[in-house]
Amino acid sequence: MSDEVEEYERSSWLSPSSWIKWVPTSMGFLREAEQRILQYFDDRMHKEYVYIQDKSKRLWTVKMNTDSENTPLVMIHGFGSGVGLWALNYDDLSQKRPLYAFDVLGFGRSSRPSFPTDPHLSEMEFVNSIEDWRKEMKLDKFILLGHSFGGYIATAYAIQHPENIKHLVLCDPWGFPERPHESGRQSSLPIWIKAIATLMKPFNLLAGLRAAGPWGPNLVAKFRPDLKRKFSHLFEDDTIFSYIYHCNAQTPSGETAFKNLSFAFGWAKNPMIKRINDLHSDVPVTFVNGSKSWLDKDIGHQIKYLRNDSYVEVQMIKGAGHHVYADRYQDFNDTVNEICDSVDNVGIDGANGQSNSEIDSDSAPVFDIYTNEEVSRSQADSNL
Repeated sequence: MSDEVEEYERSSWLSPSSWIKWVPTSMGFLREAEQRILQYFDDRMHKEYVYIQDKSKRLWTVKMNTDSENTPLVMIHGFGSGVGLWALNYDDLSQKRPLYAFDVLGFGRSSRPSFPTDPHLSEMEFVNSIEDWRKEMKLDKFILLGHSFGGYIATAYAIQHPENIKHLVLCDPWGFPERPHESGRQSSLPIWIKAIATLMKPFNLLAGLRAAGPWGPNLVAKFRPDLKRKFSHLFEDDTIFSYIYHCNAQTPSGETAFKNLSFAFGWAKNPMIKRINDLHSDVPVTFVNGSKSWLDKDIGHQIKYLRNDSYVEVQMIKGAGHHVYADRYQDFNDTVNEICDSVDNVGIDGANGQSNSEIDSDSAPVFDIYTNEEVSRSQADSNL
């Protein structure tokens, strides 16, 4: 708790330096907005900063039901999000097992370092932060779930550390398809959209939110009114808008890393479909997509074809959009619980009844994410 108090006092609006700030945000305000969401779980949720990389960085972490002996579930949120947006999922998903969630490095209340401009190095910053966090949490094998950009990060982690993954659950993941050729989807875009994209290229994705200054909070409500509806049975006020605003109005960090990892129009520079076979064949994968999502809903079936000797399943949540965990949260929770229960009850994690518990950390292959060539673990470490 001392970390939280210190953080609040440093960033409180009571300090003179905050009176003249153009952007009406602070880490203290983000903490308050998050607390209004997580107060519903105060009696059964533990919250803490987990220090990593020689305590130079920290990941804000929440955990529930850690005394359970079932396989833990670790959840990684998407772009511009944080642990608060899992509010509709915590209780259901933690009933039978330990549940962990953290603010991804560069997002939410976690450290916001300067990421390398090189896409490979940026991606490995995320991967290494999760591995360091895992060691600090003393987790061995777990079910890893990622939504959107979190699905991309989760897959990158699983490729490098398959020995830790009992099941990989990808919820409407970003960054899997290849960028279409100019003659395809992109060429059909209106010229004015291409012009705006060109003008915005030097800037981060959410720069406009910060540039709006005191009008920024209203922009979230104006452009995403659906978010209030998704969480309406928990909050009748603008709590969710406040949380999202303060998550994204802070100094950009993970947002900058995302920009380094992507082309214009949101295509990954190194899409996962080109290297999904680098993922150990014994790691089972389940896609959980929304039937109304704007992302490519066929990507799971393409991965299933490419990994025809491995376990790949595709689950579609009817009526859900990209935010599948909130749009139809009960169906989502039921689906994820079924996946988790199958890991504990059946004990079959991979194709042909093979369990990935046999993957040895020293023998598991490590791949260079740009050459797709297998390298030794020591060589991979020396390149970072």
